[in-house]
Amino acid sequence: MRTIESLRIIALGGTFDKVYDPEKGALGFDKTHVPEILREAGITLPIEVEVPFLMDSLDMEDRHRTQVVERCESAGEKAIVVVNGTDRLTETAQTLDTAQKQEQRKGLQDKTIVVTGAMIPYAYGKGDATFNLAFAIATALASPPGVYVAMNARVFSPDNVRKNRELRIFEPKDVCG
Repeated sequence: MRTIESLRIIALGGTFDKVYDPEKGALGFDKTHVPEILREAGITLPIEVEVPFLMDSLDMEDRHRTQVVERCESAGEKAIVVVNGTDRLTETAQTLDTAQKQEQRKGLQDKTIVVTGAMIPYAYGKGDATFNLAFAIATALASPPGVYVAMNARVFSPDNVRKNRELRIFEPKDVCG
């Protein structure tokens, strides 16, 4: 097992960080909840939290995913968790996986990158955000270099995962139903 001294979390928003805006009568963003969750969980590992943008993943474009790849590549940490909206979570993971396999992306090749999110906003309480973040951190610390999706206490390969909207879970693509 690798010894990891620190970890980076790149928070991008998604349902994970949404809050209700009573003036607009809609969900939106004001900050990431990641630091609060880390404090509540009593995590003592040095963790750098980076927030390049907070947005609904349905609004994410290739240029946003390219920014995420570049931030992972330039990060000094070998373990990285990306908090992404669940609607485009698999696209972000696949983009990172493709980039990590490119020979010219040497800054990514020795890193463990785990993409996670939440189906229920952290601000609503009793959701999956805290668990999914903690599980993703554990996965990033324990797994060999590569790109993974960590949702619902399961770890997936970026090329074999899908969001099941009906069941509100992530599952392997090859599941029938």
